Amino acid sequence: MIPISAVIITFNEERNIGRCLESLQELVEEIIVLDSFSTDKTKEICNSFKNVKFKEREWEGYSSSKNFANKLANNNWILSIDADEALSNELKNSIKQINLTEKNNFYSFNRLTNYCGTWVKYGGWYPDRKIRIFNRETSKWEGDIHENLTNTSDSKATHLKGDCLHYSYYTIEEHWNQTKKFSVQTAKMLYNQKKKASLIKRYFSPLFKFIKDYLLKLGFLHGLVGWKICSISAYATYLKYKTLNDLNKHNYEIPSNNKSNNSYK
Repeated sequence: MIPISAVIITFNEERNIGRCLESLQELVEEIIVLDSFSTDKTKEICNSFKNVKFKEREWEGYSSSKNFANKLANNNWILSIDADEALSNELKNSIKQINLTEKNNFYSFNRLTNYCGTWVKYGGWYPDRKIRIFNRETSKWEGDIHENLTNTSDSKATHLKGDCLHYSYYTIEEHWNQTKKFSVQTAKMLYNQKKKASLIKRYFSPLFKFIKDYLLKLGFLHGLVGWKICSISAYATYLKYKTLNDLNKHNYEIPSNNKSNNSYK
């Protein structure tokens, strides 16, 4: 095994976490799971793996939770992975070959998403490149909704061969619910940044989003699944700007820190 600590944040991930942890066996020295007090069998499943260190902490947001979990690791090198992801064999072999002597290095790989049983390679969902292997001394997570990894070096990420397999939505309803949640959260973030939503953004941006994903990025090649994915993505754009416009219209006051939102993507 290589001296890397895998770090995962969880909340009610009993249907996914076992697959994720299994894919990390014989690859990393330890696995840190930071859980937001799950009410299902997440804790039980994690504790069945000998190399898992399971910790619980109140939800403080994506970046805060991931940065806190990184500090719990014994190694400076971190592999950040979501509970609904798993490493392919090709990607695991690529990780075994990386050079851990230079702490300014960091590594990316592609993420291939499974949507209701279909592996999605079109419509803008692939390769979905992610930077997930880094040294915690030079990198940290930032952002409230779509967290990003910032690195203090000027180096470019080395891209690894192989896919991270992302088991996203099991049903269309799950996709709709997550879309509504993140669209509203993004609108609130934009509102706090004093952004406005013009008529063009509210009505033409969703249309352009659909045309781009369904036609230009070949979403139609996935048939009905592609239509649903691109339609929901376009609706997400509409809902984001509609909510932003409503917030500006009513001068809504948003709490600075919402600790009750402890669900994960």
